[in-house]
Amino acid sequence: MEGSQFPEKKLFFSESIERQVRDLATFLQPDNFKKVQQRMRDRGFRNGFACLFYGSPGTGKTETVYQLARQMGRNIMVVDVPQIKSKWVGESEKNIKALFDRYRELVKTAKQTPILLFNEADAIIGIRKNGAQSAVDKMENSIQNIILQEMESLDGIMIATTNLQQNLDRAFERRFLYKIKFEKPTVEARAHIWHEMIPDLSCQVVQTLADKYDFSGGQIENIARHYNIDCILHGTDSNAIDALIAHCDNECLENAEQKRIGF
Repeated sequence: MEGSQFPEKKLFFSESIERQVRDLATFLQPDNFKKVQQRMRDRGFRNGFACLFYGSPGTGKTETVYQLARQMGRNIMVVDVPQIKSKWVGESEKNIKALFDRYRELVKTAKQTPILLFNEADAIIGIRKNGAQSAVDKMENSIQNIILQEMESLDGIMIATTNLQQNLDRAFERRFLYKIKFEKPTVEARAHIWHEMIPDLSCQVVQTLADKYDFSGGQIENIARHYNIDCILHGTDSNAIDALIAHCDNECLENAEQKRIGF
């Protein structure tokens, strides 16, 4: 995927996350990246860089990777985990080795070092099974061992995203140089996201929604899309707040039903 093809999208984070993402962006600027890599080589350090973006769903982890690629003019090689895993013994291991071989070739030929993206990485770099007996568990352990070895010799940029950091094997955790926790947006950030997604809303409506609903950016975008579809099909509702609250409550429906289970 070419970084230049990603549409620009404004992201809103807390001050802490914003600072960490900004620092990473500074590091990934082509001139800075080359300079750091050369210094690492000169001092005998590994010169590959692995980053972990972790946190709740819909908090902007994957979109941040896209925006960094766009800003830095870097392409992204996205790992399709289901395609890597095979039901045939030994095939999954061959697939993961071929994946890193291909990435190495891209690093050699690309003008700017591309990003190797493992999206929802917990599906492939979870906790390894001690004393694995089944063929599936042995395959999972074998894949993870290959990835660990490849991370040691990485000559490039690897970013992994996960919603389930508690399932991450400690051996992987140690190999990520940059770790950024993406948390749900603050009230102030939620207000900015609501305004960005639906610019026609009044400040009062925006603040009401931001105060009332503890949504992630992904959830707000989902509601904004639903609201805009309704406006296109049925016309703009004069009482936007009622329509939006209905969509917000619908977004909360699953959680509300779960809370009602039990006696």
